[in-house]
Amino acid sequence: MALTKQLISKNCGKIKPESIDGYIQSGGYEGLKKALTMQPKEIIAEVKAAKLLGRGGAAYPVGAKWEHLLEIPHSPKFIVCNADEGEPGTFKDKILLSQDPLRVIEGMTIAAHVFGSHDAYIYIRGEYLAIQKVFQQAIDNAIAEGYLGNRILGTDFTFNIHITSGAGAYVCGENSALLNSIEGKPGYPRIKPPHLAEVGLFSMPTLVNNVESFATIPTIVLDGGNQYANYGTADSGGTKLICLSGLVVNQGVYEIPFGITLRDIIYNPEIGGGIANGKKLKFFHLGGQSGPCGIPEQLDTPYCYAALRSAGLSVGSGAVVILDESVCVVDYLKGVTEFFIHESCGKCTPCREGNQKVYAILCKLSDGTATTQDFKLLKRLITTMTAASFCGLGQSATIALATCLKHFSAEIEDHLHKKCPAGVCFQEQERAAI
Repeated sequence: MALTKQLISKNCGKIKPESIDGYIQSGGYEGLKKALTMQPKEIIAEVKAAKLLGRGGAAYPVGAKWEHLLEIPHSPKFIVCNADEGEPGTFKDKILLSQDPLRVIEGMTIAAHVFGSHDAYIYIRGEYLAIQKVFQQAIDNAIAEGYLGNRILGTDFTFNIHITSGAGAYVCGENSALLNSIEGKPGYPRIKPPHLAEVGLFSMPTLVNNVESFATIPTIVLDGGNQYANYGTADSGGTKLICLSGLVVNQGVYEIPFGITLRDIIYNPEIGGGIANGKKLKFFHLGGQSGPCGIPEQLDTPYCYAALRSAGLSVGSGAVVILDESVCVVDYLKGVTEFFIHESCGKCTPCREGNQKVYAILCKLSDGTATTQDFKLLKRLITTMTAASFCGLGQSATIALATCLKHFSAEIEDHLHKKCPAGVCFQEQERAAI
């Protein structure tokens, strides 16, 4: 039985991305046509039946989010697509945006029909400049053919999508910071409550979903929520786009049904194909830089939200980064922490100063000057940053560190004695001593 599926990825690489004719020939816009004959509550019922959890990383039930927004009486309601894919090791949304943008547009249009929305914004990260042009052409073509704009498909339904972009700030991937950026404000996270469904874009009720979440909606509406849910597990409905990178044979984006194991993902020839250069797996990093690291003993864990959570792991953004025996854990964590230093917005002290201090201690570990007190401070910083940081960036910045301390405490403590099992650290000192 095939371990990969092609539901939302079936058009990728097979049609001209911005072509309305190509999209329709592949079954596109049948979901929208069906949705226009349905009541909003009927569509939401299908989304709930699909057991669709938000694909951006937070994994909030999409059906529940939609139901909450529908009950809010205020209008207008805005639709926002979070395409600010800045998580290292994550490039699934890039595939959808560049190779099947009309699927994303169709999903957003169905959402607009549910909420009576006339305007939507898609926030595409600044580094995806070429993709922005492809997406704009797809929007223009959809308007020209009557699938977007005024009186969609001859109905009274009018809906437009506007592309906006930031300057590459990772923190703008957080939904409230993203809305601030769209409004022309600094991309700082907002205090919640009020929640974005109540006070969102331009202080109006707002739906914010990820690219992959919107891309699933046409399939769910057309085929039914129950059928989509059957591809997954009891709690994780459907399929997931994963991004496989690092020291693995077959790097790339794969659409998998929830429930296959991490071992299948990494070693099956249909997906990862094993570790590159015949080396051994040392650890893997799931869900992006803000996700946990896992070890070979966890390879038989099913890839779904509940099972991974129980194992201290997570789906997150869908990133799966593979590291082999040649990688030093301390050296890897330095790179992770450098990323968070660069991307911290600086609003709160625990994140702004904490990441700098964590990095300084990791550098001392890698050059042989760290003390036992430094090691104790490192553990205290994890607790402080997780509990006191203002938003998810600071709260999750030390997750990789915390899980590596759990799994590789002996290797990290070896650095206190100028020993690096991977042979990466202390090389300059060793060469100088010769």
